[in-house]
Amino acid sequence: MRIAEIECKSMLVASKLPASDYVVNPYTGCSFACAYCYASFMGRFVGEPIEAWGEYLSVKVNAVAVFQRELRRMPPARRESTILLSSVTDAWQGVEKKYRLARGILEALHAEAYPGQVMMLTKSPLILRDTDLISALPRTEVGVTVTATDDAVGRFLEGHAPFATDRLRTLAALNQAGIPTYAFVGPLLPHYRYRGDLLEDLFRCIRDSGTSSVFVEHLNTSPYIVRRIAPLVRDEPAEVQAVYAAARTDEHRRALSDMVMDLVAKYGLEIRLGRVLDHNRDKKAAPARSSLQGSA
Repeated sequence: MRIAEIECKSMLVASKLPASDYVVNPYTGCSFACAYCYASFMGRFVGEPIEAWGEYLSVKVNAVAVFQRELRRMPPARRESTILLSSVTDAWQGVEKKYRLARGILEALHAEAYPGQVMMLTKSPLILRDTDLISALPRTEVGVTVTATDDAVGRFLEGHAPFATDRLRTLAALNQAGIPTYAFVGPLLPHYRYRGDLLEDLFRCIRDSGTSSVFVEHLNTSPYIVRRIAPLVRDEPAEVQAVYAAARTDEHRRALSDMVMDLVAKYGLEIRLGRVLDHNRDKKAAPARSSLQGSA
């Protein structure tokens, strides 16, 4: 992992996501190296190719100071805006133990008594370190990305990310602390279409963690993401390759969406935005509204 310390000019950035007004990203790059991550396009801003995603990390060492300044200047009319930490990196990846940028941003929000919604999305149990600050803010919600209940299945595409079972335990711990939560099931791994038992186990485990709200999103099959996934699938059995090829089709997505909606109803979960998100379809309908996938 190549780590570089850089300075940024802005931190509070207008969002193109459907559930937030602003995004805050204290790092560029991500050590979790998830093959499906749409944020791998961020490499172009730091001179890194898409294929190098997970091999580099730029730390915005002045992130907290810049964020504090921008937050103080925010007009009163915008102080009810929803802020998401983070959208194209994981703010609680390993280096956060040293740099404490995510914690510094939460401290700034607390110091300003920010009244708007603060949403967080991560794959990391490290977020439990900050439950004191999260609990002290008036309107918060923490999302944890969970794509499987089997650690080996998750590891196939998720490089160095925390194990799936650790993420489920993180959701449970957040709920026990009284912090509002949601699970982000993104992406829906293609094999779930043929293994309904595993998909049901995932939603059952989310419900059992105490979380009742989910965002769900199909695998983003943009060409640059398919190019990153291809080497991982190439040496797999023919049936696995066929499953990933089928993941691009409308038939696959409709079938998987129907399975999800049935399970959401069965386990009494709320599916956010009322549907399974589909980057491929949404990009055609509204290019300005990007997906959440891979943000953490």
